[in-house]
Amino acid sequence: MVVSANNLTVTQRISTMPVTEHSIAFGPYSAIITTRGGALRELRYEGRDLVVSFGAEGPIPDYRGVICAPWPNRVADGRYSYAGNTFQADINEPERGAALHGLVTETEWELRGKSGQAVTLGCTVEASEAYPSGLELTVTYSLSDDGLRSEVQTVNSGTEAAPYGLCPHPYLVAGPSPLDDWTLELPAEEFMTVSADRLLPEGMQGVEGHEFDFRAPRRLGSVRIDHAFTGIIRGNDGLAAVRLLDPAGTGVELQWDATWPWVQVHTADKPTGTDRLGLAVEPMTCPPDAFNSGTDVIHLHAGESHKAAWTIRALN
Repeated sequence: MVVSANNLTVTQRISTMPVTEHSIAFGPYSAIITTRGGALRELRYEGRDLVVSFGAEGPIPDYRGVICAPWPNRVADGRYSYAGNTFQADINEPERGAALHGLVTETEWELRGKSGQAVTLGCTVEASEAYPSGLELTVTYSLSDDGLRSEVQTVNSGTEAAPYGLCPHPYLVAGPSPLDDWTLELPAEEFMTVSADRLLPEGMQGVEGHEFDFRAPRRLGSVRIDHAFTGIIRGNDGLAAVRLLDPAGTGVELQWDATWPWVQVHTADKPTGTDRLGLAVEPMTCPPDAFNSGTDVIHLHAGESHKAAWTIRALN
């Protein structure tokens, strides 16, 4: 016998609960995409993790796998000016007095399409005191023999031009060994120096002779990184990739094209608790605090769209 509750049977109540995550698979790859922040919750190859995962419920720790838009990284004091107007975003990083990772990391994205190997989610940004125009964003995650391809398309759905920037936020996992033992290849010639207290931009420095020079693959060791890199070295196909290898023989890479002139890399160091669980690799269309510096900001006019993609694949 089915017990009734609130005029719905228990069976009916379960079937009408909102679906908050979607599983896709292709060959040896599998992924779970959550509507929370449009995030990549899990990515596996032959059963092993390629990214640091998180639970099916509750807040997403450390922004793992979320989509950061309409700006990546930090806006100092959450304040910026655009087209003669001043905007103020909420401070969600109070210890550094910054508006971090845009406006959609805590948004519940909606399902826009799904197949066995792909899923598309979407969300809306409204014009507000934090942002000058409305946006419609979609992210499509699709699996193939080549790994997980992710693509974000953003349309300015409002009537005003708006500044725009984007980055994904996965933490890559090379294998079972500690992060210190992984080998990193990072094809970047410069990095942005930042203030110690707020991690805000101070200048640019070449990697030559610096501990951040990973143009040739080498062991990460105890180096601590939370910096934006540029001067990206690309192949003849216009693509660049960060590669991580574990001494056990496994590995992972994240590949992106010239749409992204920057990449933030973070060794996931924490002052307390478990740290260095994975390496955050975040292709960025613009650097930290770009809404104040203007560096590489995309100017998205009414009706215009922007598209950017990246791929994560296993190395073995």
